[in-house]
Amino acid sequence: MSLWNILCYLFYAPRRVDCPTHGIIVEYMPWNVGKHRLTVGLMAHLAMWARRMSWRETANAFKVSWESVFRSVEWTVNWGLKHRVLDGVKALGIDDLHWGRGGFLTLIYQIDEGTRRLLWVGQRRTQASLMAGLDTLGAGVVSGVEFVCSDMWRPYLNVIGKRIGHALHVLDRFHITAHLNGAGR
Repeated sequence: MSLWNILCYLFYAPRRVDCPTHGIIVEYMPWNVGKHRLTVGLMAHLAMWARRMSWRETANAFKVSWESVFRSVEWTVNWGLKHRVLDGVKALGIDDLHWGRGGFLTLIYQIDEGTRRLLWVGQRRTQASLMAGLDTLGAGVVSGVEFVCSDMWRPYLNVIGKRIGHALHVLDRFHITAHLNGAGR
């Protein structure tokens, strides 16, 4: 492994213990998780840089493989999802994003005052996709939502009416403006 063009080797043989209760176990190493070849610190570092540069540029800058950057981002995202707290979500934004060749993604994000964060991304722009996203957030989160902002796409409106009908539904101004401008033509 190379750090800032300084060649580094880390050799360590974890101790194995034959526990009468749990059988053979390997000692806990706080700098590593599972069978990852990279340390937790390096994975977090690579994931942070992968937000600023392409994954290939990150790999080249830190002299690791593209796959190491990919695995680092994957591990960091999974860690974040496992440890995120969804208490107090009062306002949701629901939108779609054109992605790839003709594909769409469904996005659910928190738009509370002082907190803006992406909560869920799903493939396709369908009612089923949005329902899956709301299921992922859980009934506790969905029941606490007071405001929903979305465009006027009928499948999303149907799901919002069924699943978050208790919340005040605000239509986003971009789509309203587009419809008003189109009505004058």
